[in-house]
Amino acid sequence: MTYIAKDDYFDPDKIDAAVIGIASELNAHDSGRHKHQKAQLLYAPSGCMSIRTDSTQSLLPPTMAAWIPPNVLHSVTIRNTVAYRSIYFDPNKFKNLPDELIIMNISPLLKEVIERISYWPWDMHWSNQKNITAVFFEEFQHASRENLTLVEPSDPRFQPYIDQWNIGKSKPPLMKKFALEIGITEKTIGRIFMKETGMSYQDWRQQWRLHRSIELLTNGRNVNETADELDFSSPSAFIEFFKKYLRKTPNQYL
Repeated sequence: MTYIAKDDYFDPDKIDAAVIGIASELNAHDSGRHKHQKAQLLYAPSGCMSIRTDSTQSLLPPTMAAWIPPNVLHSVTIRNTVAYRSIYFDPNKFKNLPDELIIMNISPLLKEVIERISYWPWDMHWSNQKNITAVFFEEFQHASRENLTLVEPSDPRFQPYIDQWNIGKSKPPLMKKFALEIGITEKTIGRIFMKETGMSYQDWRQQWRLHRSIELLTNGRNVNETADELDFSSPSAFIEFFKKYLRKTPNQYL
């Protein structure tokens, strides 16, 4: 069994295999906070996911995948339909697996290898898996690392707002408005964000908008709709914003 329906129960830690791959189609899914004893490679060849740990949120468009080490608490959120791929590696059977969360670019070859592993039978003998697995780790080692990761402030006063922003119920306002909403001064907001995220609130808000724009575009919104939803003055202003951070227009990026 390799294809998992949305409501199927699946626990990779209860399957005795060096490498386990699954494929599924998921829509509007929230995994909740959990962890695995196995390492995990998370990828979606179509659609967009976001992964959260205790202090970070990382975006996974179809060009990127996430490596999640064993026993790292995380949650995965999907707002629209994605082609979900997940591969689990038993740390007792592989040496020197990475012990940090990694967001990486996916090469065409690595994409094909992930597809192959995601659909192979769980009871396939290791002798038939080892060559493909070796290609996976070869491509994995050479994959360029990306930084579509946003550090979230830990101050509990901000958490209810961040939760609403992350599920799409609202979006980070300008600092003056946010200060009025939360009931503290702009100076205090700026100091906390700089201390806990390494960024000013204004820069953090721009990074959040960049992440959200990629998610919207990946899920089928056009440039005009994305610019409007994220409160840009015009589509051209949004395109210039996008180019500033990613050195490509939205259409080139996609």
